[in-house]
Amino acid sequence: MGNVYSVGQINSYIRSLFTQDFMLRNISIRGEISNLNYNRSGHIYFSLKEQNSKISCVMFAGKRARGLDHKLEDGEQVVASGSVDVYEAGGQYQLYVDRIKRDGRGELYLRFEELKERLLRMGMFDETYKRPIPEYVGTVGVVTAPTGAAVRDIIRTIRRHAPYVQIILYPSAVQGQGAAENIARGVRALQHTEADVIIVGRGGGSIEDLWAFNEEVTAQAVFDSVIPVISGVGHETDTTICDLVADLRASTPTAAAELSVAGLHRLDERMASISEDLNRLMEGEIRNTRVRVKEDQLKLAAASPERKIRDAQNRHMALSGRAEKVMNELLDRYRNRCQGNVSLLEKSMTSSLEKYRRRHVKDEALLKGLSPEGRLSQGYSFTEREDGKPVKGVSELKAGMRIRTSFSDGYALSEIGEVHGNGGE
Repeated sequence: MGNVYSVGQINSYIRSLFTQDFMLRNISIRGEISNLNYNRSGHIYFSLKEQNSKISCVMFAGKRARGLDHKLEDGEQVVASGSVDVYEAGGQYQLYVDRIKRDGRGELYLRFEELKERLLRMGMFDETYKRPIPEYVGTVGVVTAPTGAAVRDIIRTIRRHAPYVQIILYPSAVQGQGAAENIARGVRALQHTEADVIIVGRGGGSIEDLWAFNEEVTAQAVFDSVIPVISGVGHETDTTICDLVADLRASTPTAAAELSVAGLHRLDERMASISEDLNRLMEGEIRNTRVRVKEDQLKLAAASPERKIRDAQNRHMALSGRAEKVMNELLDRYRNRCQGNVSLLEKSMTSSLEKYRRRHVKDEALLKGLSPEGRLSQGYSFTEREDGKPVKGVSELKAGMRIRTSFSDGYALSEIGEVHGNGGE
């Protein structure tokens, strides 16, 4: 086995061959623009083609200001000047363009302009023939290739915005021989379905790839459709005859799907907005109702017999407390007053008792001096009859009577022998 090289080594070697070729360093190439793509970065990517050959080209943003004096279009015939080099990372050679000049119109572009002018004179682009897209659709008809990104994007977009909408797919070739006739048959076939709107579309490509949508048979089928047609062909920069004839043009198949159910999407948004408004109103009403219920509960509680009884009990307790306090204050005053009166009474009684004691002592002494016992102690005696009656005088005595004579230290019983008065016997 001979020497083995890496991919990078081979690409680098091939690039060195291009670099050493002086003719490829400054070359001008005539061709028709195809696969045109204005990149967001400012770079322009396209192909130059003739009947059986094609070369990839790129014009960087820094070269556009000096080397380009008009907006490029697919199908335009130009002369592009620059250098041919190898892009090592991709292993591809391409023309790095410094300048571009018009060089007439390409064949496809001329055919496009000719058909466009003829259909314009026929009035097929007139706004008066364009039907509005229904606000609310139940079924969407789709004419596109059964495989690829376009059909997936259309179905996914409709399902996301309106999952309840039915989709009728007419699988059709979208490029190559017979594609235009196939698309036209699809549009006509959907006239006999319940479709409310039809989407005709495909993904991006060169002017050759999109040519089936620039054929008169396609334009006539779209124009004759009694069902509104949305054209979603290629990218935003692509414009086809189908776009001009359709009732509504979308920049991409995805945009066409969004436009087909835009009314339903707006309805969903309005319903969501109304639902939010209703929820806010309900929440506000619920809050207000809760406040009113609380106020009514407070009023009901204030007006209830139980509350009145409790309030009466509280008032009674308050009045009882106040009465007890007043009574205690009155009792304290009365007690203080009584204590003062008692003190005065005690003083008065003490003074009176003292006076009474002194008087009693004096009276006692006087009584003692006047009492029989006192008299008896002084030598006097007391005489009584047998029946206990005192003998007041001799007139009450008779001879032979028994008497009792009391002395201070005892008594004596005696019998009367004789009785003598002061005036005689």
